[in-house]
Amino acid sequence: MANDKIPYSLSHHAELRLAERKIKWAWVAITVTDPTLTEPHPKDATCQCAYRAIPEAGERVLKVVYNKTTDPWHIVTIHFDRRMRGRL
Repeated sequence: MANDKIPYSLSHHAELRLAERKIKWAWVAITVTDPTLTEPHPKDATCQCAYRAIPEAGERVLKVVYNKTTDPWHIVTIHFDRRMRGRL
């Protein structure tokens, strides 16, 4: 289950995406702590991509890219991934 107290830091880019796209922190937390799918980032070996369909957002798939090797985890970017819609 999602934990809104996960250790994290947000990049400036991720902060902007949360505000601009009205993405709720609870959605980010559950995507990171209980993803439906994870995969390594194709260009950065320190980062991981986590995906989860968000029912409250019309089943759109949230993608959270974060660096799990840092303490706290560093969330790089957050967005709804149109390519993944209907795949999860």
